[in-house]
Amino acid sequence: MRRPTLDLEALRTLVTGVQLDSFAKAAIQLNRSTSAVSAQLKKLEAQTGQPLLVKSGRGLILTPFGERLLTYAQKMLKINDEAFVSFAEYEMTGKVSIGLQEDFGERLLSGALATFSRAFPNIEIEIQVARNKDLLDGVRTGKLDLAWVWTDGSVTSKWHEVIAQCPMRWIVSKQTQFPLPPPQTSALPLIMFERTCLFREAAIGQLDQNQIHWRQVMSSHSLAGIWSAVSAGLGMTVRTEVGMPDDLISIDHELPSLPDLTLCALSFQVTPSEAALALNKVLKESLFELYPNSSKIR
Repeated sequence: MRRPTLDLEALRTLVTGVQLDSFAKAAIQLNRSTSAVSAQLKKLEAQTGQPLLVKSGRGLILTPFGERLLTYAQKMLKINDEAFVSFAEYEMTGKVSIGLQEDFGERLLSGALATFSRAFPNIEIEIQVARNKDLLDGVRTGKLDLAWVWTDGSVTSKWHEVIAQCPMRWIVSKQTQFPLPPPQTSALPLIMFERTCLFREAAIGQLDQNQIHWRQVMSSHSLAGIWSAVSAGLGMTVRTEVGMPDDLISIDHELPSLPDLTLCALSFQVTPSEAALALNKVLKESLFELYPNSSKIR
């Protein structure tokens, strides 16, 4: 029996809609009408013989089959896009330097760099994994072509692109005994970076505003050191859930809510190089593949 061939453009619509958590937004990004997007989704359902989406409140969510198809769609589009990049009329050459937060160093880099190296084998890559201040210094001095930084909106640059909004969370070890002592009766043990740190400032600001006692039990120059101390049960920290180790959890036990941080790609060039933009695109796609339809990023 002849098997149907899945429509890659329809699959791209499905993936984009899930990534943006809105098929109306997907229509805008893909420069299509909402009726065209709906027709593509119906085409996929006709090809597979299975419903992909069901209503949930005012929105739509994937069916179990839709989740399964999404996984294949991401793989197929990744191969397709890599192929077309490699078929470019010219081979991009040169060098690109990019900076990333420690949050993205382990889970994001290996897959993204492998993808980029296959597509652009003649581009030399330099990666700096560091804290916000060092990354900002790097792009301001020209040592970095582009950097992914956390920002509360106070950072300006000649070029920027918003990658995602990431909620800040109170994070503890899974071995922490619950319920926690009421924060009004005991000082919360905090594990933080030293100043200046957006996470530190947000945590302390909210605790002070709510008259909750706290004490810093440990400071570290590296995120790995903070994760290790929290895993050991020495205290809690504030971070996003992106890159959070599996033995840690986020909690809201009688603790004040925390704002979102913006993950932003910054460059102090008016227009970053083609190589920098290409690497930024691969990193962004890899991030959304790691956290599809996730509350960790939006």
